[in-house]
Amino acid sequence: MPARVATASETVACERATISAGTSAQELMESAGRAAAGEIIRRFAPVLPRGAAVFTGPGNNGGDGWVVARCLAESGFPVTVIEAASAKTDEAREAEDAAGIPAEEIQGDAPPASEPAIVVDALLGTGSTGAPRDTIAAAIEIINRSRADGATVIALDLPSGLDATTGAHELCVEADLTLTFGVLKRGQLLAREVCGEIVALDIGLRAPPLDALPLVVDRAWVAPRIPAIPSDSHKGTRGTLAIIAGGPGMAGAAILAGKGALRSGVGLLRLSVAGENVAAIHGGLPEAILQPWPEDTAAVEALAGVSDALAIGPGLGRSPEVRDLVERVLRTWKGPVVVDADALNVFEDDSASLAALLAGRPAIITPHPAELGRLLGLETKDVLENRFEVGAEFARKSGATVLLKGAPTVIFAPGGERFVSAAGTAALATGGSGDVLTGIVGTLLTQIIAHSMNAGSSESNEAKPPSQCSAAEVAAVAAFIHGRAAELCGPVRGTTLEDILLALPGAWNEPAEPPPPHVLASVPAVP
Repeated sequence: MPARVATASETVACERATISAGTSAQELMESAGRAAAGEIIRRFAPVLPRGAAVFTGPGNNGGDGWVVARCLAESGFPVTVIEAASAKTDEAREAEDAAGIPAEEIQGDAPPASEPAIVVDALLGTGSTGAPRDTIAAAIEIINRSRADGATVIALDLPSGLDATTGAHELCVEADLTLTFGVLKRGQLLAREVCGEIVALDIGLRAPPLDALPLVVDRAWVAPRIPAIPSDSHKGTRGTLAIIAGGPGMAGAAILAGKGALRSGVGLLRLSVAGENVAAIHGGLPEAILQPWPEDTAAVEALAGVSDALAIGPGLGRSPEVRDLVERVLRTWKGPVVVDADALNVFEDDSASLAALLAGRPAIITPHPAELGRLLGLETKDVLENRFEVGAEFARKSGATVLLKGAPTVIFAPGGERFVSAAGTAALATGGSGDVLTGIVGTLLTQIIAHSMNAGSSESNEAKPPSQCSAAEVAAVAAFIHGRAAELCGPVRGTTLEDILLALPGAWNEPAEPPPPHVLASVPAVP
């Protein structure tokens, strides 16, 4: 079952629907605590004999902590429970009674006397809002000091002090591992720096509200959607991508987009650039077939006749002439297309015109928040505040997929489906990163969408390839691979786009090890 991303209220709705369907709140708590304890033992069994300290709060998150403490104790590991506030819900009190472990109270700002190897944060859960106070705040300070002294900190559901919906936090637990229950929380993906590695555990949520939530894109989801390159492939079967890019002074954008495509396995790359850039790009990207921008419909038709998919936008510049170029290309070319950067900027406050040009073919637009804001007539801050919803209407009206870049990246399909990729690091926050992504998306459009369209229009009785997927899934795969390449580079400072390009083969070919049965998805810690 794939993992989903939810707000605090959506999480509550899923839990209530599951309870209404016959699973009690106590059973959900037991499932959550057992799954978390099992994952803790699986990962940390060698150090658990040194002890675990579980900090519990007053609500059901504290109840989850009591279940974890009981399960660890039943497995023979020494456990201390520090009760920052007395249990106040029926489920939490029942879990405390079942544990049968004497609770200690917060003693000023002193850390646990036992100096445990593992510290479990079960203070505040998904429903908590506002800054932590009193003994909860003191407990958070103690947990963070324990981590500084060498303990491994594990947060249950989310780090205490983190807003599950917005990611806002002041005083907050800084976790090495967050074990979240049933769904990932938006706030975790917006504040990965305090969550460490995030692992979504299956606790039995199966209610219909889940189906409407954004789906999490991770390695297990991506792997079967990457098209294989058979041993008998040739450049024609690996696909031909045309990229229209590189206005005056912007040859680098075309080169980066082209390198992104080549590092993603495209068979033939055709670059159409401003005439003055042809010589520079010949030297910088000798694999590409180069030509000037198409000056008329006949030139676009000629390019279309030798290409499977087209990408347009990186480094074009913003001028009436560029707008004319983009409109001419999109009116004439009716195959799969990626529209990025300046090919979006020239439609500032005129999304209707772009929507009309994109209709009737597989299309993906790849804006960053400022570009989407220009297109839709919104401030960048409004895009960021509504990043999980803002692209849905344009996707519906245009029939195009919207890939909104950022941390996390959110993909909107025309039919209403949403995908979220949290892969990536701040190494991608640099000029040219989006150009590389354009080449990745274009290659996948070439190898999956264009080839499946050609197969569908032929008389062959051969089965369609198992990797065939929608344009939105193509965008989601590309976003994940782009981000994963950055993660493979390690620390951000000193990493360049060239490093990320060199890491792309590793991202494409990384083995997809099946997760444990109780794990829905995992998101690595940011470096």
